Amino acid sequence: MPELPEVETVARGLGELLVGRTFTGVTVHWPRTVAQPPSDIFPAAITGRRVRSVGRRGKYVVITLERGYLLIHLKMSGRLRVVSAGEPLDPHTHTIFDLDDGWQLRFNDTRKFGRVYLVDRLEEVTGHLGPEPLADDLTLDRFRTLLARRSGRLKSLLLNQEFVAGVGNIYADETLFGARLHPLRGADTLSPEEEGRLYESMRRVLQRAVDSRGTTLDDTGYVDARGQAGQYQEQLAVYGREGQPCRVCGTLIERMVIGGRSCHYCQHCQT
Repeated sequence: MPELPEVETVARGLGELLVGRTFTGVTVHWPRTVAQPPSDIFPAAITGRRVRSVGRRGKYVVITLERGYLLIHLKMSGRLRVVSAGEPLDPHTHTIFDLDDGWQLRFNDTRKFGRVYLVDRLEEVTGHLGPEPLADDLTLDRFRTLLARRSGRLKSLLLNQEFVAGVGNIYADETLFGARLHPLRGADTLSPEEEGRLYESMRRVLQRAVDSRGTTLDDTGYVDARGQAGQYQEQLAVYGREGQPCRVCGTLIERMVIGGRSCHYCQHCQT
C-alpha cells in the first residue's frame, strides 16, 4: 500500500502536470471507485473545475480546485498517471479525468480498493486523521503528549492514522528498527530517551524515503505520476528482509504478525 512517501511523491509529480488545468469530463468504469458524491452525478459535478494545487494529507492525494477538493486514496494498488488521451487503456483503469490540454489523469487500481471523493470541505474526509509526522508543528513535546494518551503496542500505534497520519507497514517497521525498539513494546513503557529515539527515527525514515521518491517492492505496485519507480527499497533495513542478516549486527531478520499485519524486526537490535 502506498504510504506517506509514495503519496507525497505522486502528489508532487501531479502538481507539475495538473496545476492550471481544467477537468473537461470524467468517465467512470467502476462506479464503486467514487465514494462521494454518487458516481452518477460525479462527472457533471467536477467538469469545468480548475486545479489550483496538488498536495497530500495522510495517505490521500489532495487536489485543490477553484471550488472544492478532489481526494484520491490509492489504497493497496492504486496508481495515478497523467498520459496522452491516445495512450491505450489499461483494463484496470477505473476512472478517467479528461483535461483541457488533451491529456488525461487516469486512476488505475487492480484490486479496486481505491476511492475518489469530491467534497466542499477537506475535513469531510480527513477530519479523523492525526498530525502529519513531518510537519514543523509536530514537535518532540507534542509527540510526547500524543504518546502519553496511548498504551498499545508500538507497531499498532504507528499504523493508527488517528495517532499520526501516513505511516503504514513499511515505515512502521523501519521506524522501530531505527529507534531500536521492539514492535511489541507498549507506548506507556517508553522512557523519555526512548520517546525521543522513536520521534527522531520516524521523521528521519520518512524524510529519507520522500527524498528517495518512495519504495517500489518486487511486485512493482508503486510508481509515481510519470510511471517511475521509487528507490528507497535499496535502503530498507528490516521490511521484507525476513531470514536475511541484519545490516547492523548480522542477526537474521524475523517476521511475526501483529493485529493481522506482518512485522519485520531484529531481535538483537530491537529490545
